[in-house]
Amino acid sequence: MSSIFSKIVNGEIPAHVVAETTEFMAFLDVSPLTMGHVLVIPKKEIDYIFDMEEESYFGLTLFAKIVAQGLKKAFPCIKVGMAVIGLEVPHVHIHLIPMNNVSDMNFSKAKLSPSQEELANAASRIRAEL
Repeated sequence: MSSIFSKIVNGEIPAHVVAETTEFMAFLDVSPLTMGHVLVIPKKEIDYIFDMEEESYFGLTLFAKIVAQGLKKAFPCIKVGMAVIGLEVPHVHIHLIPMNNVSDMNFSKAKLSPSQEELANAASRIRAEL
């Protein structure tokens, strides 16, 4: 059974994609901690980040860095935080979150519920900075 992220990669579920290569994809989290919260994934479905082959692992990290640089310009913040948790979806994903406070990375706090229009605008802002 495919993960929700594989369904996004395959175009079965819509997403607000901000960047994509043949191997990786970055899209907005629909329930973000802060506006601009991006998920970065390998297109190949792998459950655990440390099971990735080295070349893919380094490629994913470099892709995340590039996305984070654009994200910081689109959503000015002190830093872009990075987290890998991976308990809810069995598909490697890196969270990139604009941070102005440590609490911006608190995954137990209430998530935002932006509209599709707000998400589309956020994705457009990030794409413009990449």
